[in-house]
Amino acid sequence: MHIKNKHCVVTGAGRGLGKQIAIDLAKQGAVVHACDISDEAMQNLKDDNSNSSMTFHVCNVTDEDSVKTMFAGLAKIDVLVNNAGITRDGLFVKVKDGTTTTMSLEDFQSVLNVNLAGVFICAREAATKMAEGDGGVIINISSVSRAGNFGQTNYSAAKAGVDAMTVTWSKELAKYKIRCAAIAPGYINTEMVAAIKPEALDRITSQVPLKRLGEMHEISRTVSFIIENDFINGKILEIDGGLRI
Repeated sequence: MHIKNKHCVVTGAGRGLGKQIAIDLAKQGAVVHACDISDEAMQNLKDDNSNSSMTFHVCNVTDEDSVKTMFAGLAKIDVLVNNAGITRDGLFVKVKDGTTTTMSLEDFQSVLNVNLAGVFICAREAATKMAEGDGGVIINISSVSRAGNFGQTNYSAAKAGVDAMTVTWSKELAKYKIRCAAIAPGYINTEMVAAIKPEALDRITSQVPLKRLGEMHEISRTVSFIIENDFINGKILEIDGGLRI
């Protein structure tokens, strides 16, 4: 699939990786429909990209009605990039100085609501339009943490679920000319990671064989690669500098 003139929805496009993906797709000639839960983030993105063929939508991916309303307002969808996500890191059980703390059910469910249910709802609405049209591509943003990561019971569970849905959809939707794949980034140089204390950042990069963080544009290029390669389907592409948790 050629990117130029294709209608691409990017969730979580207000900042970080989602913003990079939205901007890069627009630069390649796509009609980008950027969405985020934050009205302020969408306004900032709009101010920065007023001359591009980009539309801006405030949408809560965990709210089924909100998602349905947004997708119903789009005449066509060729690509969905399911990027929206949150973290609520913490140990499952921690005992220190005789005091026991645990990950709250609220923190567990909030991450699954955004990172798993949100992916499901958005993909379902996009796939419905794609199946009724000329097909398309669904790209889910997973994570190297999908294999299980210290302090990320909720996040790891959600990303493992995203991978399973990706493979399932690749089999179910192929007959409608819809491909589905995922990208599992390692440690990426986002605003959030850049704000980490230097000593902590050094520990993170020391775990990566390439001894550096990935750059957002390297993940964005992978999005473009999946869109343009019509034989990629049902795969999770690990873009992590050789890191395997």
